[in-house]
Amino acid sequence: MTTTPPPRFLLDLSVNAPGEGIWFATPPGFTDLPLEALLAPPDSREAERSREALAPFLASAPDEVTRQRFIAQLATVQRMFHTLCSEGTVHCSLGLHRDDTGDGDGGVLLSLFTITWVGTARAPRGVTAARAVASAEGHTHIEYAELPCGPATFSETVRTASGESGLPQEPLLQHHAHLPHPDGADLALLTLSTTAVAHREYYRGILRHISTLVSFDDPLSPASEQEERRRP
Repeated sequence: MTTTPPPRFLLDLSVNAPGEGIWFATPPGFTDLPLEALLAPPDSREAERSREALAPFLASAPDEVTRQRFIAQLATVQRMFHTLCSEGTVHCSLGLHRDDTGDGDGGVLLSLFTITWVGTARAPRGVTAARAVASAEGHTHIEYAELPCGPATFSETVRTASGESGLPQEPLLQHHAHLPHPDGADLALLTLSTTAVAHREYYRGILRHISTLVSFDDPLSPASEQEERRRP
């Protein structure tokens, strides 16, 4: 008789960093970006941290053309970060994946993953999840689900920036996951954005995978401490 060894997990150093009340994991291909560093003056220590964070991402690009394309797109994304931070965004990751689908051309696909805290009126979590998309305009592919972290709703939008915004006029595909926090007063909005509209099913699967791994309890804390935090 053979026995299966217990699974082994490698913990990133970020598990010990101060959190925002949410724990999650992104699949390979995503690089975390320090928001405050991206908005810092070019000669500051914070900006240097940004360059250090982006170095592995740039090194993973298959060629110089792709690297230059990414740098140009990052400049556009940085203009968006000012708005993101003012609206409660607490996490941002850039995704770099090769298009190896059956009809793909082998090129590079870029995406942006963010987590934003949204204040909400107190209600049962299932009601909050449903209400998050009930009055939202332009949302399609709406789905309700029960995840390990609780109820959630998923939705999808496709938008094009206005001409005066200074942003590219390409259609922007955004997949959203609305995850109510157990405190009843906040909702975590997970958004995965890309201009690769033709790959919507691929990105929909990525966001579902990330959402399934979300926890509102520190996975390294004893169960007694988690229960104490849940008490009003």
